[in-house]
Amino acid sequence: MIQVSTIARRFYLDGRSKVEIADEFGLSRFKVARALDIARESGIVRISIQLPAQIDADLSDRVRAAYGLDRAIVVAGSDDPAQTHRQLGSVAADLLGEIVEEGDVLGLAWGRTINVMGAELTRLAPCTTVQLGGVFSHRTGDEGSVETVRRAAQLSGGTAYPIYAPLIVPDATTARALREDPGIASALSRFALLTKAVVAIGGWDEQSSTVYQSLGPRLREEYRALGVRAEISGRLFDAEGASVRTDLEDRLIGVSADQLRAVPEVIAVAGGPGKAEAVAVMLRSGLVSTMVTDAATARTLVG
Repeated sequence: MIQVSTIARRFYLDGRSKVEIADEFGLSRFKVARALDIARESGIVRISIQLPAQIDADLSDRVRAAYGLDRAIVVAGSDDPAQTHRQLGSVAADLLGEIVEEGDVLGLAWGRTINVMGAELTRLAPCTTVQLGGVFSHRTGDEGSVETVRRAAQLSGGTAYPIYAPLIVPDATTARALREDPGIASALSRFALLTKAVVAIGGWDEQSSTVYQSLGPRLREEYRALGVRAEISGRLFDAEGASVRTDLEDRLIGVSADQLRAVPEVIAVAGGPGKAEAVAVMLRSGLVSTMVTDAATARTLVG
């Protein structure tokens, strides 16, 4: 086992390639590969992967497999919803730092956790950043969606396309006029170019959906009667994940469900109390390719 141990040391500690090791020992690459297999099988080499403490690898794999996702990341979560949002935002920021590539067109939706993500970003490849929808004018702090887009662009050195308009306006006429504003139109025109998008998920209730909070009691119940159970940036979905068409569509300033479906990678960041049903809806929709959520929500998703 002396030669096997030496070959393993060259490969794993010294960073030598199999070709270089084969030349050094006068062996074929096949024999070097076999020696490395023996080193692992015999226990000479033991590989340990250290995941961040807040990530549950088993639950992540189960969620990914259950819903056919490209990626699923499950954080431990906390009894404190604010702490859960911080964990989700921090992990999502790390993920974006790893997967965004130079030349990407990155879309960012509004969401408390997404705003945390924006604040936690420390690196981002040069890319274009686009706001996916207007702000919620009835809430304080909604400048966070604009600030998140601008911070991401500043970090990446790319161009920012914010949307200085409400997400929901009173009528279709106002919406059409706003969409023709040069600044807003410039952002909207980038939706067709998106390569990655980060979205939040809302349930159809007052605790987990700012869109729900923006509507009066009549419309809330009318949309519920139509089967609405979840929303992303004001786009509504039923329990099976199918889009629900309502008059709200005509009053929204933001990305459409069809435009999101065309994006190669849609990353949903959502978790905390009351979000499990809405997250399950959106995973059934096929719109989401990467899911970042918390352990309590994940356990509900996979039973």
